[in-house]
Amino acid sequence: MSTSTKKTQTRFLRRGISKILWVKDLGDPKYPSRREINGAYGLTDAVSDIEGWALENDPIETPDMGSTFNSSIPGNDKADKSSLTFYEDRFSDAIEQQLTKGAKGYVVLLRKGDLPGSRSVDVFPVQVATRAATYSTGNEAAKFKVDFTITDEPSLDRPVPQAQHRPLPDEDCDEGHEHGHGHHDHDGDHLDVTVVSTTKTKTEATVSEHDADEG
Repeated sequence: MSTSTKKTQTRFLRRGISKILWVKDLGDPKYPSRREINGAYGLTDAVSDIEGWALENDPIETPDMGSTFNSSIPGNDKADKSSLTFYEDRFSDAIEQQLTKGAKGYVVLLRKGDLPGSRSVDVFPVQVATRAATYSTGNEAAKFKVDFTITDEPSLDRPVPQAQHRPLPDEDCDEGHEHGHGHHDHDGDHLDVTVVSTTKTKTEATVSEHDADEG
């Protein structure tokens, strides 16, 4: 009797997990840095619909006389037109200013969220082709749609960069104090107790002089 081991997946809903970012420039699209990810313009919370954003292949059929089956081989890769539909803000045009017609940049998709080390970042070099408001008399929120053209080969399954290093409490203290030491409180503020140490030294000196006078 044979037994099989079933691997358990941690399945998830993309809503609330996946992130969509807009970056105007990347040093290396294959390895976006933590600084670039943190400084990106977040689009996630305003997106109502997403279409495309997939690399596809146009196969080449290779039939031959030896078989009635039409075989094929991989052909050119392509990325069809992709789009993001946004809720329109009545008082702000911040997103519209980021995604003006003709704007070039990168749409960065963190498929599994900001999970450092996970190979789940897709980077699409794009140009904004069109941006237009959608009109409806129905009972729905106002929206506008942005169509993108993919200008270069996307970088898929890239690693999520590690979180930035946070210095230990004593790493950024002033090393110029010869006898004093510093530390941080719980809020991260620097506290230097050198003054307390100096006061203690002066007190000891005063006591010594007093004892000498009595002698």
